[in-house]
Amino acid sequence: MSVEEVPEPEPGPGEVLLVPEAVGICGSEVEGFLGHQANRTPPLIMGHEFAGRITAAGADVPSDWVGRRAAVNPLVPDPGARAGLENLGTRRELLGVHRPGGFADAVAVPAAQLRALPDGADARLGALAEPLANGVHAVRIAQAGAEGDASGSAVILGAGPIGLMVLQETRLAEVRWIGSLELQPDRRAAAAAAGAHVTCASADEARAAVREATDGEGVDLVIDAVGAVETRRLAVELVRPGGCALMLGLASDTTPLEFHHVIRSEITVRGSYAYTAADYDVALEHLLDGRVGLGELEPVGPLDGGPAAFTELARGASSRVKVFIAPDAA
Repeated sequence: MSVEEVPEPEPGPGEVLLVPEAVGICGSEVEGFLGHQANRTPPLIMGHEFAGRITAAGADVPSDWVGRRAAVNPLVPDPGARAGLENLGTRRELLGVHRPGGFADAVAVPAAQLRALPDGADARLGALAEPLANGVHAVRIAQAGAEGDASGSAVILGAGPIGLMVLQETRLAEVRWIGSLELQPDRRAAAAAAGAHVTCASADEARAAVREATDGEGVDLVIDAVGAVETRRLAVELVRPGGCALMLGLASDTTPLEFHHVIRSEITVRGSYAYTAADYDVALEHLLDGRVGLGELEPVGPLDGGPAAFTELARGASSRVKVFIAPDAA
């Protein structure tokens, strides 16, 4: 990863030019940095969690956008996708993957993807709307995937940024008992602060907690925000008959499962990818009104500190919950 000079983008028809004020580093981008994700091919300007100020507008964009601040929904939908499934259309595009992203002095953004930020709103909250939208979407479809009442119990595997946000959205969905499994102590503390009733440091602790909370039946929902082979298998193990094990994390690809157990217990194993525009809007609302958050956020670091930040995060589990960078940061 390098810091380079490139021509400044020009907004095309229907686009604006936006100067990022906060850009979050996503775990999927760290995986891309390590060469583990084929959809991030160098040379590429990454950065899909961002908010900033509009400095110019292209043709067919109202001029009153110029000078305003906005969060950016980076998922440009497939115009031919089925209603409510725009995140799954084969022609969808993500800023920072299929188009240049926010790790830059300026980025061209389709005006339809802008969401105005109120005066004085923290740009970091705008940047967090994208990861939270993944949580909003995951909880919504996980509850829909479970047979019977799915509001009784849940376990969230992983307490990184996505896991913590999924946990808080599960709480807002009025799930009565929520457990969290996280190996890193600082992140376990963050999960407890975010509303987990029980935090566990190992799979055995999680098994014991679920047995006690559900009289051995298993929880209604398990959401795996890690995506390792071990966590996916544990998700299927912890869920009750008729429950839903939702796979959100992307750490591994191939994962063997005990499918006799899946079949005989009628367990729904469901994937969750990204979010719809409606999910994104709910996420931004929850952040701005304070219903969801990540506690005290780190200051925004300078753009040229990006390579060092990626190198640090690539070493493994970190106590840093979310790292932000931007071009004008001190």
